[in-house]
Amino acid sequence: MDMISEAQLKFDGLISKLDSYVREGLLVAFSGGVDSSFLLWAASEAHKRTGGRLLAITTTSPSVPQRDIDDALSFAKRIGVECELVESEEFKNERYVRNDRMRCYFCKSELFRISDSIIRDRNFQYVAYGYTASDKSDIRPGHQAAKEHKVLYPLAEFGFTKDEIRKSLRQNGYEIGEKPASPCLSSRVMTGVSITPMMLKDIEELENLLFDRGLKCFRVRHHDDGESRFIRLEVVPTEMERALELKEILVKEAKMRGYRWVTLDLEGYRTGGANR
Repeated sequence: MDMISEAQLKFDGLISKLDSYVREGLLVAFSGGVDSSFLLWAASEAHKRTGGRLLAITTTSPSVPQRDIDDALSFAKRIGVECELVESEEFKNERYVRNDRMRCYFCKSELFRISDSIIRDRNFQYVAYGYTASDKSDIRPGHQAAKEHKVLYPLAEFGFTKDEIRKSLRQNGYEIGEKPASPCLSSRVMTGVSITPMMLKDIEELENLLFDRGLKCFRVRHHDDGESRFIRLEVVPTEMERALELKEILVKEAKMRGYRWVTLDLEGYRTGGANR
C-alpha cells in the first residue's frame, strides 16, 4: 500500500467517524487556522455524504486578529459551511487577564462555555475542535478545558499530525495549508504581564505592518519590565534581512505607541516564545 492510499484511508476513517456526529448535530470551534480548517473541511465532506447538521463558530475578541476572522469566513464560505461570529468575553475574567501559564485554559473555557450554550439552544449534540496528534507533545492547558467540557478532538484520535494536515490541504487545492501558525494575540505578551485590549491592538497593527510588507513567519512580542515597554521581534532566519530593511518604519510605529525599544531576536522565531 503506497503512502497516498494510506493517507486516503486515514482521511476516509475520519469522515466515517464524523458521519455519526454530523447526523446528530456537530458544532466545530473554528479559529480559521490550519488545523481547525482541516477539521471543518472533513466535517463538511461527512455532511455532504450523510446530511445532518453542521455549524462552525468563530469567536471575536481583542485577542483574535481580524486576519484570522477573515480567513475563517472565507474558508467556510468556500466549502459551503455556515459560520457564525460570536463575541467572546474572556477579558471579563481577571484570571485570563493576569496572563499566567494557565491563560489558555481560561480562554478555552470561555470558548467551550459559548459552545455549550449554542448546542443546548439549538439541539446539537457534539462540539469538536482542532487538537492534533502533534499537540500531544506540547503543554496545552486549553486541552484540559476541552476535556472538562467533553469536547471531541477527532484529529488527534486518528493520529493526524500538523505536517499531514498541511500536506492534505495543499494537495486538495486549499491554500490555507500554507498559512503560518496563528495563535491568539495574547500569546505575544510575555507571561506574567497583564493583558489589555489596547496592548493587543498595538501588536496586531505592528504585525499587519510587517505582513503587508512581505514578512510571513514572525511574532511581535510585548515586554514590560515595570519601568518601560519594548518590542522583541522574532522572525525566521530567511526573513531577517527583510526585517532589518523594515527597521525604520517598525521603530517609528512602535515608538508612536509608547514603546521604548524595538529589538530583533537573533535566536529567531520559535513557538512558545512568550514563555521565555
